[in-house]
Amino acid sequence: MKKWLVAIMGMSGLMASVDVAFATPLRLAEIQTKDRQTHQYTCATGKVLRVTYWNASNGQSFALVPVKGQPMLFVNTLAASGVRYQAGSYVWWTKGPRADLYDTTAGENAPPILPDCVTPVR
Repeated sequence: MKKWLVAIMGMSGLMASVDVAFATPLRLAEIQTKDRQTHQYTCATGKVLRVTYWNASNGQSFALVPVKGQPMLFVNTLAASGVRYQAGSYVWWTKGPRADLYDTTAGENAPPILPDCVTPVR
């Protein structure tokens, strides 16, 4: 129980400020991250998102995605193609340099709330 409390407190601190979160490494007591990458996406709507990804040494990955002006910590989940991240009702689904943001409360066949977000290929 104590370990979960430490992890939750670490995530709360991470999400407290987007500027601090982008500048410092992700630190959770029980999860060791091995690398971090930040990508800037330009979406079909013209909105620009700065998304930071962390890969953990245990195979898990995380994405810090701004949703409605607030940073949210997404965790990777099973996907048929690409990498699917989930935080609450939101899904950030990446396929190569492209990504879409969905709100699952809008329904299974609802279009993305931020479609066709693209980052330059590195």
